[in-house]
Amino acid sequence: MNISNLSVLLIVLFMTGCAHSLPPLKTVDRVDLNRYMGPWYVIACIPTLIETKAYNAVEEYRLLPNGTIDTIFTFNQGGFDGPKKKYNPRGFVIDTVNNSTWKMRFIWPFKAEFLIIYLSPDYSQTIIGRNKRDYFWIQARTPEISEADYQRLLGILADKGYDISKVRKVPQSWPDSDR
Repeated sequence: MNISNLSVLLIVLFMTGCAHSLPPLKTVDRVDLNRYMGPWYVIACIPTLIETKAYNAVEEYRLLPNGTIDTIFTFNQGGFDGPKKKYNPRGFVIDTVNNSTWKMRFIWPFKAEFLIIYLSPDYSQTIIGRNKRDYFWIQARTPEISEADYQRLLGILADKGYDISKVRKVPQSWPDSDR
């Protein structure tokens, strides 16, 4: 097992472990999966081990005919010109009524919680969370959002019990031709 696979395995084991004492997060009432699909820029997060030095992080979702979600997570490691990293977890929609509760599998058979806890009406911004409040991801359809939106989204997370002091704003810099 190489270092990259070992890192992913440790993250998955950590993310699927221990019980939590906070009340469950409320997910959004409804997600139109077709509208949700496509690229999302990672604006900020409480980073997992592999994300601590991620630049230009993008998560892209594609709904497959069998109902699972092909996910491609890419970023540059350590800087904008750092080596490109790519992960390909598989998403599973658990709540098929609201489509807002998923599990994400990086390594079989482990699946990590993936809760859509915020989604703007125009599908331009979203927050993915976990009941343990250990990780979250603020994502947007554009590589930058306004400072007012960023602060509002952080406020939502603080209200839900997240430790905002652990947030890492993900550096994004894209030439116009790469967006």
